[in-house]
Amino acid sequence: MGLLERLRKEWFILGIVLVIAVARLEPAVGVKGGPLKPEITITYIAVSAIFFNSGLSLKTEELTSALMHVKLHLFVQIFTLVFFPTAIWLFLQLLSITPINEWLLKGLQTVGCMPPPVSSAVILTKAVGGNEAAAIFNSAFGSFLLGSSSSVPFTSIFSQLFMTVVVPLIIGQIVRRYIKDWLERKKPPFGAISSCVLLMIIYTTFCDTFANPNIDLDKFSLIIIVFIIFSIQMSFMFLTFLFSTRNNSGFTPADTVAIVFCSTHKSLTLGIPMLKIVFAGYEHLSLISVPLLIYHPAQILLGSLLVPTIKSWMVSRQKALKLTRQPKAPVKV
Repeated sequence: MGLLERLRKEWFILGIVLVIAVARLEPAVGVKGGPLKPEITITYIAVSAIFFNSGLSLKTEELTSALMHVKLHLFVQIFTLVFFPTAIWLFLQLLSITPINEWLLKGLQTVGCMPPPVSSAVILTKAVGGNEAAAIFNSAFGSFLLGSSSSVPFTSIFSQLFMTVVVPLIIGQIVRRYIKDWLERKKPPFGAISSCVLLMIIYTTFCDTFANPNIDLDKFSLIIIVFIIFSIQMSFMFLTFLFSTRNNSGFTPADTVAIVFCSTHKSLTLGIPMLKIVFAGYEHLSLISVPLLIYHPAQILLGSLLVPTIKSWMVSRQKALKLTRQPKAPVKV
């Protein structure tokens, strides 16, 4: 394989490295209130584009089928909102005897209680080719469920989810009905479009990370918390992978992809307002926020780096399952 062909194949990984490097050089460009206005271009325009793209690319029967996949939804929501925070709490009981700052540990506990994000889990699932419809439902439902039961203004959450997820998705489905034949004939690169949007999200996320004074900790504490967060993510991704691929699980390889991303990702958009409300007046609010501020870019970076590996596994697994289901040719006597 030539160098140019290799670079073309690995363009997404190279893109990740490039946008992080650019964000590190001049983070002020992509921070909230900066020239790119990510609070508008990313929060509303980019996220809306993601779900309009999903509405165009998804067949209506796939969305309907995803809504009826109750077992998958229960798995994701129970893992995200019950198992995840419980496991983190037990883990923190061990960490409490270490010299790690107690407020950072409280921050880790709050990370465990967050719902999945609306955008990154869906984009990564789509980039791999997994069950995108199931990812859309569980990401939106998790945010809606936790937001409606917390102190975060329900009306604000509902309206933002409705305008950036539901409306673009419906519009995409309507447009698809009129250009269905053209879409099937031309096969637009929906996955590549979503990957480009993800690179924009990675860039602005790391701009916020590099420009944020709240993560100005001593190097030892910062390294330890980063290591713990990556370990938690890798462990839970592996755990959900094992659970969803065991014999008689009832999940397809595409389902597994959606489960892995939706069950282990956490929402920064909903998380920060929740922290500000729950810990209002705390002098250590900035320290409590640090784990979530690290977890968010870490989950996007780790998930993006694993896209080629997970995609390769899913494709090979689907081919293997297809071969086992083919009827055997009769033996000639």
